[in-house]
Amino acid sequence: MRQLLIVLFVSASATYTIAQSNRIQLTHDEAKKQVSVTVDGKPFTAYIYPGPTVLKKPVLYPIRSAGGNFITRGWPLDPRPDERIDHPHHVGMWFNYGDVNGHDFWNNSTEVGPEHKGPFGTIVHTGVKSMKSGKDVAELTVTADWLDKDNKVMIQETTTYEFRGTATDRTIDRITTLKAVDKDVLFKDNKEGMIALRMARQLEQPSTKPEVFTDAQGVATKVPVLNNAGVTGLYHSSEGVEGDAVWGTRAQWMKLTGTVGGEAVSIVLMDHPKNVGYPTYWHARGYGLFAANPLGASVMSSGKAPAMNYTLPAGKSVTFRHKLLIRSGNLPDSALNEITKQ
Repeated sequence: MRQLLIVLFVSASATYTIAQSNRIQLTHDEAKKQVSVTVDGKPFTAYIYPGPTVLKKPVLYPIRSAGGNFITRGWPLDPRPDERIDHPHHVGMWFNYGDVNGHDFWNNSTEVGPEHKGPFGTIVHTGVKSMKSGKDVAELTVTADWLDKDNKVMIQETTTYEFRGTATDRTIDRITTLKAVDKDVLFKDNKEGMIALRMARQLEQPSTKPEVFTDAQGVATKVPVLNNAGVTGLYHSSEGVEGDAVWGTRAQWMKLTGTVGGEAVSIVLMDHPKNVGYPTYWHARGYGLFAANPLGASVMSSGKAPAMNYTLPAGKSVTFRHKLLIRSGNLPDSALNEITKQ
């Protein structure tokens, strides 16, 4: 009996040690076409790739804070009460662009309307290259193809996600390498880009009047005023710009503060000094679009800067690095500036 108890104790200790060493756990469910991410057993996010009949690109969805609250919008996949139902292509956290060799990757969705003329590009998941759970960080590397209107590969993408979590923080580092396949790829100066999130209703900025937003093709989208009860978001940039004024400005990072589910949060998207176009322009809107666009210099500056029209030569690669930090509570600018130096 004593020997049995010793074996059971050793076995339990080993199991506990393994669990401790893999606090941040990745689980691949091929049937559901997703890799879920948990921190200490609590849901954090998932890399989902349901395919172009559902989504026109893979995304991280949903994303939660350390307190377990959703920071991303639920609609159109999992609608929640009082959410906006505009821009069906805004899902979770994604990476694409509005004009790649003339193809619109940004606006493409299963609900795309006739106002968007295309041609459209689609990003298709091609594989989970590697995944590793861990105590302090979990790493997921995936591949995808950027397809033109004829389903021909324009760009091969390799993306590594690094997931971290503490009692107060959730962090996602996204390192994306794009390789032009057999011909040059032109990212024409365009408003619609590049790394983005669509925020939960509570993290929008309170709206005081209806708005009409027009894209690069002149397509207008009406965004009405909704009930502002519980809507608490506020943008603040590394340059001290706040509110709606952040749109079209350049900054090393952008912070969105607010309260969701009774939890005060600071959500920060950070550019990286090695990125093309650093410091990036911000395509951040009060209705919940939170995006960094390094390639749309002219349109984002209302013509004050020359068009970038970034060209990726055939066979060559470019890498973009971004960090998303979700802090439960306040995150002072001084602390953020230290983080960006790391």
